[in-house]
Amino acid sequence: MKRKDRKRPVHLPTHERFNTANIVFVTLCTKDRKRILARDETHQLFRETWTLHTDWLVGRYVLMPDHLHLFCAPGTSPRVALDPWIKRWKSHTARFWPYSADAPVWQRHFWDRQLRRGESCAEKWSYVLNNPVRANLASNASDWPYQGELNELQW
Repeated sequence: MKRKDRKRPVHLPTHERFNTANIVFVTLCTKDRKRILARDETHQLFRETWTLHTDWLVGRYVLMPDHLHLFCAPGTSPRVALDPWIKRWKSHTARFWPYSADAPVWQRHFWDRQLRRGESCAEKWSYVLNNPVRANLASNASDWPYQGELNELQW
């Protein structure tokens, strides 16, 4: 049987695991992959928005021109589902987007994956951190200005 590529991601609920970190790796894209994210003003908007919307805590992240990667973990108990949290902050960033010509900002769906072990988290971060280098946007990962960490998510 031939596997068809999915057009929409399946968002499985995160599993509560006691005495183990609950970290989710998320990727979001702009509408039509417009190259509008990697700017100082939008970077600041993301940081402010994630600070306001704390149902999930944003750890490390990298903004690329047309998509972003972030690691997040539940910030409240009982925890809020991932999907409504992302919808809220995507709506907030779109409402306060500094460049009206960029609208609409976001692709409807996003991709997420709950990480199961610390090694997986480290491997994903290494991949994400080097995205700007692979895309020839920076010669060293540390030179890319559109990255950061809001909360330390410990494994």
